[in-house]
Amino acid sequence: MRARTLALLGVGAYALYRLSQQTGLPPGVHPVTPFRLERWLGRWYEIARIDPPQDRGLTDGVVHHSLLPDGTLQIARRGFDTRLGRWRTTTARARPAHPSREAHLHLSLVWPVRTSRAVFDIDDADQHALVCGPTHDQLWLLARSPTMRAATRARLLDRARAAGFDVGRLTWVDHRRSVAVVGRGSSSTH
Repeated sequence: MRARTLALLGVGAYALYRLSQQTGLPPGVHPVTPFRLERWLGRWYEIARIDPPQDRGLTDGVVHHSLLPDGTLQIARRGFDTRLGRWRTTTARARPAHPSREAHLHLSLVWPVRTSRAVFDIDDADQHALVCGPTHDQLWLLARSPTMRAATRARLLDRARAAGFDVGRLTWVDHRRSVAVVGRGSSSTH
């Protein structure tokens, strides 16, 4: 009986572990290749995103990528939670998903949970990008500034549609607070 219980617990633990590893890519998404992680470092503004439940009401989304000494990418994301009336920050770490030079990362907010992030479009000047998670329910349009030209936005939306995303679900992110803070020369982690 004890051996059977231990075996069931082991199988259950393994199943939970496997469920926590959402490391694939949605159909139609092909990560940028070749990709140099250095292109991805620095500040990126969330221009639009398909809102996961935990991000509803979040404005002023800014993500900062930095490279740690061990080669891990640290991702600090800050946004203003309008429901709580305060700034919210999350930090994650990411590593390349494969030894190849493609823009597919495994991101972890909490060990041992991992999820995919893939850059599937980035312009030659490293100013605008499309990023997705493991399903068509996660999409971000990012830019180095809080605004984006209409032609650039249209190109990225066409690219996201072609990859199978429902761009009608995008939430366009308001950046009035982050622009005001950066404009005042704040040293915050935007």
